[in-house]
Amino acid sequence: MADQPPATSPATGPATGPATGLARSFGAVADAYDRGRPSYPREAAAWLTGTEACTVLEVGAGTGKLTKVLAGLGHDVHATEPDPALLAVLKRDLPDVPVSESPAEDLPLPDASVDVVVAAQCFHWFDHERALPEIARVLRPGGRLALVWNLTDHRVPWVRRLGALIGTQEHREDPAAAVVTSPHFGFVEDASFKHWQVVDRHSIRDLALSRSNVATLDPEAQAAKLAEVVGFYDEYGRGMDGMQLPYLARCFRATVVREDDGSAEEPEGERDPMTDTISDGTDTDMLLIDFR
Repeated sequence: MADQPPATSPATGPATGPATGLARSFGAVADAYDRGRPSYPREAAAWLTGTEACTVLEVGAGTGKLTKVLAGLGHDVHATEPDPALLAVLKRDLPDVPVSESPAEDLPLPDASVDVVVAAQCFHWFDHERALPEIARVLRPGGRLALVWNLTDHRVPWVRRLGALIGTQEHREDPAAAVVTSPHFGFVEDASFKHWQVVDRHSIRDLALSRSNVATLDPEAQAAKLAEVVGFYDEYGRGMDGMQLPYLARCFRATVVREDDGSAEEPEGERDPMTDTISDGTDTDMLLIDFR
């Protein structure tokens, strides 16, 4: 998996090339993925979907890391995931959540049927030319697309060293660029939320194995890489207490645009004629960008 988003989705049908192989690698390590990957902070999930109960379609739900948080907020969640092995873990842990084995490019829901479509740690795998109009199709007027990535905080020296061992492919300069340029969505908002994952000698191995570039190694090379990661933990770790791995949950949301309902209007707030930006008059960490 490269630093830049691949051109193909893991579920768009037959495709070839290294990006596709990496995208299809997670099912083979589904249990390690579920044990090793971090969850998402409740505050981030609330920012993405709102605090009032609504209908949420999660695409690329994986093993249900974000799904659990969304359900805990009281939302009516339908989860889709194209990989049956990942979906099996989600169904095992969240038996009451409706699920579909389907890709973002072919959603199994009627037109204008959900309030929010959310994608966690997976939007870069989508075929954006197909997925974005399909996501817009299932959103109700005024509905939102919400995206989130967990990014390790590489300002910390030992985190940089861990990234050098297992890869830093989740760090993308502009992960929501396809939404910014899409005619199907309007104004894009951005926010980040700090959180930490406790990793121990076992879960750091699972975290490494859950990375596509490690999951696709041949058995001998994979064993060597995992031994190297465990050796790193033994050098820097805290034994039974584990290590606090810092993350930023980087979030984006944008409202669907429909030509007939005026939903392309900008967010409420007064325009500053000197800066041509939107301000609601409050001091906030949320970045508001007018991409017209």
